[in-house]
Parts: sequence; structure tokens; C-alpha cells
Amino acid sequence: MNNDLNILYEDNHLIVVEKKPNILCQSDYTKDLDLLTMLKNYLKDKYQKPGNVYLGLVHRLDRPVGGIMVFAKTSKAASRLSKVIQEHNMTKEYLLICHGNINDEGIMEDYIEKKEEISVISNKEKGKYAKLEYKVLDRKNDLNLVKVNLITGRHHQIRLQFAHRNNPLYGDMLYGKGEKDNIYLYAYHLRFKHPVKDEIMDFKLIPNTGIWKEFK
Repeated sequence: MNNDLNILYEDNHLIVVEKKPNILCQSDYTKDLDLLTMLKNYLKDKYQKPGNVYLGLVHRLDRPVGGIMVFAKTSKAASRLSKVIQEHNMTKEYLLICHGNINDEGIMEDYIEKKEEISVISNKEKGKYAKLEYKVLDRKNDLNLVKVNLITGRHHQIRLQFAHRNNPLYGDMLYGKGEKDNIYLYAYHLRFKHPVKDEIMDFKLIPNTGIWKEFK
């Protein structure tokens, strides 16, 4: 299974990897193999480490969503990366394909309330503030290829905010029209300051399977 890992970067402090769609970030009630466990096994094998391997999960992607993730290899790196995320100093851009008429670009702002397995648009008293910026890159019939800059990271934020405006994501079984396909949402760009070195880390991956290939 480790051979399936697409590792984009690795040093003593962190590891950047592509999460494939429908792979869990970390273990849940399903007990399905998850990315965190796969990476721990990879590090254990590569460096011949005895016992448990430390690997910090500092952000998440929904199970159906693919894209770039960074994991911390030390507690120091995990703490610093978490602070970068909390202070909104990590650029997280997504590509998505959605239905319907949508302006060429814009900002979406809502309050989102998490209710067990789903989230709903709520009010300031019950929900958490959610903001994203978007720009349409291409259109084809009823579908749009959109780039999203995620400002806040709420539960199912992108999926819910687009669906709420009658622009559900293609393949979104939960908030969308229920096409029997993978959800077309991909974390394609991750940019942040290295937690230890004085360097800017910048990674991009463009999905090129399925309907993605039909757009520019």
C-alpha cells in the first residue's frame, strides 16, 4: 500500500503528500486504511524505526476529497504549522466543478453550524463564520471549473456554500444532485512558511482524470 503514496516533499520536519479521493485522513469507525497510518508505516519502514512513529495531523480533507496535505514529523513542527493555519497564513486553494449559473468571481460569506455528519447554513449565534473567494476558470454546458481560495476552514464549507447558492458540486452525494461519481473537489495548491527553515513551501497538483480532463 505504501507504493501508492505520492510524496511531494519530505525533510526532517514535515512531509507533503497527495491524498487520493476516498481515502480517510485518519482512522474512524469504518476501520478503513487511512493516510495517517499509511504514512506512519512508510516512515517506519524507510527509517527502520522501532515502536510508534510520531506524525502530526494539522489539517484535514473530507474523505471524498483529494489533494495536497502536509503532516508534521515533530511536535514542534505540528505546533507551528497549527499556528500558521489558525492565523490564516496558509494558502489553501481548491479546484472544483459545480453546476448552474454562477458569477465569474466573487466572495461567499456565511455562518455554518455543524450537525453530526452534515453542516447547515445558520446564523451568527449558532454558526461559525465562513468565508471563501472564488473565480470561474472555464465553463462547459451546465458545469463550471472554479478556483477557490479558502479563507476559513469549516466542516464541509466549500460543498455547503456552493450548494446553498444552487451551485452544487458535481458528484457530491451529500449536498448535491447525487451523481454516482467521485466529488469533483481537489485541494490543488498549498503554500506556507516552513515551520523551522526560513523558506516558503509552495506545492501545486492539477487533477487530470474523469471530467477534470474536459476543462482547460
